[in-house]
Order: sequence, then structure tokens, then C-alpha cells
Amino acid sequence: MTLTSDELIEIRRHLHMIPELAMDEHQTHDYLKQVIASFPQTNLEIKELPELPTALLVLVKGVNPQRNIGYRCDMDALPVDEMNGLSYASKHPHVMHACGHDIHMTVALGILNYFSINQPKDNLVFFFQPAEESKSGGKVAYDLGAFSGQFKVDEFYGLHDNPQLKSGVIGCCNGTLFAGTTEVNIIITGKSGHAAYPHLANDAIVIAANFINQVQTVISRSIDPTKCGVITFGKLQAGVIRNVIAGQARLEGTIRGLTQEMIEFIRQRITEIASGLQKSFNCQITVEYNQGGYFPVENDPTLTKNFIEYMQRQSSVDFVETKPKMTGEDFGYLLNKIPGTMFWLGVESSGALHSHDFLPKENAIKKGADAIVGFLNYRMNMGEK
Repeated sequence: MTLTSDELIEIRRHLHMIPELAMDEHQTHDYLKQVIASFPQTNLEIKELPELPTALLVLVKGVNPQRNIGYRCDMDALPVDEMNGLSYASKHPHVMHACGHDIHMTVALGILNYFSINQPKDNLVFFFQPAEESKSGGKVAYDLGAFSGQFKVDEFYGLHDNPQLKSGVIGCCNGTLFAGTTEVNIIITGKSGHAAYPHLANDAIVIAANFINQVQTVISRSIDPTKCGVITFGKLQAGVIRNVIAGQARLEGTIRGLTQEMIEFIRQRITEIASGLQKSFNCQITVEYNQGGYFPVENDPTLTKNFIEYMQRQSSVDFVETKPKMTGEDFGYLLNKIPGTMFWLGVESSGALHSHDFLPKENAIKKGADAIVGFLNYRMNMGEK
């Protein structure tokens, strides 16, 4: 018997109680292995990565495989204090599944359970991925060669829950689903001095203010207004006391774009602005970028067309076509290397993603698993590789 809705909800609630941060998902990893061990093992093979010890890959061997289809779900939680008053609330202080990865894992287990009982035509590779929220777990796994040999993946699928969609709704779009993100740090070095003698100093705060003002024109004046990009500096540190001119300032921000080309263009413009201000203010400006694995989630045109058309035809599936979002997801790195599709699963929560009161509706789990099982069976019976 495949897992019932109630059994899936029980699994999800256990996962919800043991949230863990990126690269520290040891309890989660062990619980996943325990659940998977309860499934029929005839066609299953587990692979672990010593260099990424919380990751878990499971191969389901197909009857007559033409391809290896990958399904990815993320495992980590966020440093958020839960305020939902649930009987199954987080038992780990200051950590919560505020992005719904407990839902993601449970849906994946539902799909895996079905195919452990009903042997698929093609090989299926399930990737339980650590460190999506930070530390680029998808990139780390790929760079370690996780998807090689029997565990090679020809095409990848994965979901993200969406509190703004009704429970169980499947949403998707062709092209970019999520933006790519890049962290940017700016270190400005001027010269500190007495507030009464500004001519003897080089005010890093003034330089920072000019830098911020100029960078804000990149989006409004350097980018085609029909295309999308975002630059946000959310943190500025400078100065020690009101009557001392700051000799150093540090800005921390994020760049987001719907294509990698857009992100690289914005990076180039920021570097050029910093170079110009160095000359005009006779200071030193260091620019640091860190993208890691957070590339744009760009859905493969052909695979996504198949996915959307299948979901639209199913009377049991409530499908909506969605618009791109500026949120980031490191599944983008895997889709940059392996063609595939990411999609939404509606969970209808009044609390937003990443918030202390995020509360997804659990009846979405079985609906999501059933829809994806149906699609994978459909995909495996398509003729082309």
C-alpha cells in the first residue's frame, strides 16, 4: 500500500519538529533514511556523499530505462523563531521550516514510496539536498560528481511551495521561474578625521552615499525597462561616533536578475561605478561578489512544455500559469547544468514564506505527490529520449 494522506502528514509533522540549518541536517538525514528503509527495497539503491554527509540520493531502478529522471527536494530550515502554537512546532530553538522544505521532503517521499511499490519504466534518481537556503548545496553536490554513473541525471524536476496559491494547485511557467541572486559587498576606505576638519579627512560615508545614489540609476537608466533586475543594499556600516569622520564604510547587498546575462551586466556596472568613484574621491573601493549556486531557475522549453500540457489536461489537477518571481533558488545551478523544470505547489498560507507564522495546508502534500506521480508516468511513456 502506498502512503496515505494521513501517513504523509504524520511524516511532515515529524520533519517539522526537527528543522536544521544548512549543512547540519543530520537528524533530518537519519529520519529520511528510516522512512525510506520502510519502503520495498527490491529496486532501490542509496548513495551517500562523504564530503556532503547530510545529502541522500536514492535510485529507483526502472523496468526498461531509456533515461534517468531526477527529482530534487531540499532539506534545510531557517533561523526563524516559530510562532504558530502548534502541537508539532519546532523543537529546535530559533530554527523553523519557514520555507516549507518539510513539505518538499514529504512530497518527495510520497513519490518515492509509490515508485518503490510500482516499478517505473525509467530509472528515477531522488536527490534529498542539504543547504538550499545558504551554502549552495546543489552546486556542492554537482561539483562533487554526485550525478554520475548509475546516478547520472538526464533531466531534473523539483517544486517549491507557494503560500499565495490555493492548496494543491500546480503552478509553472516556461522560461525563468525564479531570479538568480548574487551577494555583493562594498568596502570603502577613505581617511578618518575630526568632524571640525573635514578637509584633512576623506569621508567614507559621503563616498558611500554617492555610490548608493549612482548604483540606483543602473536599473532605471542602464537596463531596458521591459527587462527585470534588482539591486538592494540592505546594510551599511560606518563610523564610530558623531564627531569623527568615518574612514571606512561597508555595504552589503544583493543583485537579482531573471537571466545570468542580466546579473553579469549589473555586476559590470557596479564595478565601473566603484572604479569611477575611486578616482573622483581619491579613495579605495573593493567590490566582492558571491553567487555560489544561485543561478536563475530557467526552465527547459521542451520539458516544461510537456509538463504544463500534461497538467492542463488532467481533470484532477488545478493548474495555473505563473509569472517569474525575484526570489532565489539554488536549483537554478542544477538547471544550468542539466535540463529540467521547477514548479510551484500551492499551500495556501496566510503567513508568508520565511515568516514565523508560515503555516502551509497539509492536504497539499498528497495532491502534489499524486500530480507528480502522474506526470512522471506520462513522461516515462513518451517516445523520445
